[in-house]
Amino acid sequence: MEKKTITPVDVIKKIIIALVVIVDAYPIFWLFTCAFKKSSEFVTKPSFALPEGLYLKNFSEAWTRGNMGLYFKNSLIYTALALVFIVILSMTIGFAVTQMEWKMKNFFADFFLLGLMVPVATALLPLFQIYNNTGLTNTRLCLVLTYIAFGLSLSIFLVTGYMRSLPKEILEASVIDGCGIYSMMWHIVFPLMKNAAVTVLVLQFFYKWNDLLFSMTFISDSKLKTIQTGLLYFENEFGTKDWGAIFASIAISVFPMLIIYMILNKTVIEGMTSGAVKG
Repeated sequence: MEKKTITPVDVIKKIIIALVVIVDAYPIFWLFTCAFKKSSEFVTKPSFALPEGLYLKNFSEAWTRGNMGLYFKNSLIYTALALVFIVILSMTIGFAVTQMEWKMKNFFADFFLLGLMVPVATALLPLFQIYNNTGLTNTRLCLVLTYIAFGLSLSIFLVTGYMRSLPKEILEASVIDGCGIYSMMWHIVFPLMKNAAVTVLVLQFFYKWNDLLFSMTFISDSKLKTIQTGLLYFENEFGTKDWGAIFASIAISVFPMLIIYMILNKTVIEGMTSGAVKG
């Protein structure tokens, strides 16, 4: 068996990859190590020093005194409700504009994609006036509606790319066998679109879970704040910063995203690339 020779170019590539991995991974490592430090360690030791031990009280302080438990629950409710509607609507709309024949379907396909070009900041003031005039400010509904509206454009864009690669023969065969439109969506389209649905779920989960702009604009009631807005106002009873508990709060907010991405990473990559090549 011929031994592969390592060229200088290969060495340079591996060094570059290693540097990129370090740059990406070290902030996460630093965050979680700081979450286990005592407050005194932030003063007496350099910021990059490892903790003396696992000071778990930071997490209990963040969860109770910092109200991270309440904010975590609020973010979970907003994100979960929005994701359910985003997935269902993007799948049905994607199917309608790619697989069904009806007038103005191309117009509506382009109309939904226009949302990708709308800057989020330009919609804040009109949305706030609408919600304020209808009494929806400081309600869960206003955030859920906003998350759904701003999540649909990208989701439909991803779904339609995958929908166009679906073999029409399968759909036509199901119609011949007597399958209705709703039965076709549930038993044929959704199973074939599993990777695309997971991709939409993961991407939109990241966007909605990390939302700060909408929640700060539409929610002022502390009982309805999300985990990201809660991080901004974390301080102890004397107004000073408890850095250990703050880092623990950030770690709590980051942890669900890391777990979801680690579990569904392969499926997301397949969903992003499957619709790129039309079969």
